[in-house]
Amino acid sequence: MGSNWLIQCMSVSRPIHTALFFSFKRLNIPFTTSTLFFPTTTTTSSARFSSFPSPSASANLDNGKVGKVGLPQLDVLKQKMELLGIICTHSCVPGHYYNLLCPKCKGGQSMERSLSLHIEQNGDFAMWRCFRFDCGWAGRAFADDQATRDGVHKKVTSTGNMTEKSLGLVPLDDKAIAYFRERMISEETLHRNGVMRLLGDKLIIAFTYKQKGLLVGCKYRTVEKKFWQERGTEKVLYGLDDIVDADEIIIVEGELDKLSMEEAGFRNCVSVPAGAPTKVSNKLPSSSKDTAYQYLQNCKTYLDKVSRIILATDGDAPGQALAEELARRLGKDRCWQVRWPEKDEYSCFKDANEVLKYKGPDALKKVIESAKLYRSSIEDQVTEGI
Repeated sequence: MGSNWLIQCMSVSRPIHTALFFSFKRLNIPFTTSTLFFPTTTTTSSARFSSFPSPSASANLDNGKVGKVGLPQLDVLKQKMELLGIICTHSCVPGHYYNLLCPKCKGGQSMERSLSLHIEQNGDFAMWRCFRFDCGWAGRAFADDQATRDGVHKKVTSTGNMTEKSLGLVPLDDKAIAYFRERMISEETLHRNGVMRLLGDKLIIAFTYKQKGLLVGCKYRTVEKKFWQERGTEKVLYGLDDIVDADEIIIVEGELDKLSMEEAGFRNCVSVPAGAPTKVSNKLPSSSKDTAYQYLQNCKTYLDKVSRIILATDGDAPGQALAEELARRLGKDRCWQVRWPEKDEYSCFKDANEVLKYKGPDALKKVIESAKLYRSSIEDQVTEGI
């Protein structure tokens, strides 16, 4: 494209949605790598965009040349992204990261450029993610041979072919490992369960959901206990591959509790993906309308062959409501329920991780081994309340 191509420049002193375009040819400015000006990482009250590395003028540049921007697959790739609302100007070249306006959330009220976009150096693959907590839209696009022949009329989706790389996941760093160590979760357990983190300065834990070894989804957790799921995540139980051959299983309410069970010696444990309801529903909906518990239907082949299910949901009211909802769907005759030990004279421990953290793995193991038949457990609670 030579000196005719335009470089998009953003002034940090102006609102983030304003941009100026300059032609190096018209301004008679020699084009070198030092001529490039990239937007700096911007921090706002609702999001921090440094989750992908900030672009630099020297990154992936070779002797003043900016990638192979004339590749035909790059044009196809940009056309595909335009179908999804991602507008790439000539300044978006392979090998760099860019902050763009997210077509899904429009950057919120402040119109933040929260969509981090990266095009691979060879121009045949792109991935993106919106780092606003209330959006989180992510996806990827490929410019393969078939797409080149069929043009942009080939259907494009922002899900499918999910990989750790396309989601921007990286191994846990020392800070993340220390976070789990405080909760008595070992590095070995984290590694075996594929726990990772999002790339960036802010610690965002990523619990990878896998089925038959393939990545089918991801759930994120901040240290402030904010949760959200990757768009396109399959509605399945977390840790599904650990119960393939299990005759007895444990169901917990969160991914951290599943990891805690492993520290106590139980790998035959899965977690529900979406937390607990506020109360028990009046009646069971039909399976086609039971969307809140669709993950049970999706895991039916795994659950049908299980003879004993230990429900180790949280000890609070929502946790007990979840236990009831699960038992009603799975069959109360094969369900057992744990009773969390007393913390003090006024309260009990809330969940598996609390027991592990304050009483140790042996105590957690004893709680599981002391589980009672679900009906008996409910009767005991009623008796105690009289």
